[in-house]
Amino acid sequence: MKRIVTWIFLLAILLAGCSPASPAPQSASVTPAPRTLTVFAAASLTDAFTELGKKFEAQTPNVSVTFNFAGSQALRTQIEEGAPVDVFASANHKEMQALIAGAFVAQDSPQVFLNNKLVVILPADNPAKIDALTGLATPGVKIILAAEEVPVGKYSREAFEKMNAQFGSDFSQKLLANVVSNEDNVKQVVAKIQLDEADAGLVYTSDAVAAPELQTLEIPAELNVIAKYPIAPLVESKNADLAKAFIAYVLSNDGQAILEKWGFASP
Repeated sequence: MKRIVTWIFLLAILLAGCSPASPAPQSASVTPAPRTLTVFAAASLTDAFTELGKKFEAQTPNVSVTFNFAGSQALRTQIEEGAPVDVFASANHKEMQALIAGAFVAQDSPQVFLNNKLVVILPADNPAKIDALTGLATPGVKIILAAEEVPVGKYSREAFEKMNAQFGSDFSQKLLANVVSNEDNVKQVVAKIQLDEADAGLVYTSDAVAAPELQTLEIPAELNVIAKYPIAPLVESKNADLAKAFIAYVLSNDGQAILEKWGFASP
């Protein structure tokens, strides 16, 4: 009887050893939690950055990009007042330097990511029949500019000063006398020309590309002003890794190709 019990015991051990091992638990794939990257960008970047943001979202799982487009000076003020921002893209260095001075942006972090230049836009039917820069100073012509504190408004006035050397010392004075409105950002200038509220406006080349129905009048290089746009992450960004990745994408070949499509030039 003892021998039978012993054989049963040994058989049980043998069968246990031959049974398939329990499968090892598989680690569940972790889906990244949804995150939002907040980008404050100059109004002139609206079309290009909207496209660029969609491409960035497509290659970055569970990330959405939210943009706030306005005049660079207005965006800088919002940041100084505590708006939560991850990335700031300005149309000039002045606003970026102000944020560096206020410790909102690190001294060595801004990078120039594009250049832009000025162009005159005219309504589709060009009612004032402007076909040369000198026509902007004709009495009765209505001109719309961005306000002087807006980057493109400042650049426009710098260009007018250059034109004095070619068209007469009082050219800029005559031209400014024709200004009927000073807008908060460049997109408002475009909108008013589209609505035939004036005979001409000064904007960036990129804004003219985004409004192909308007006529344009080129400004020669020697009379033009080149705008250099810096971009930087905010010191207090809650998404420092995403901010860095977004800026890298803007500077990449793909990002630069999108910007060039919208009329910007690589730095």
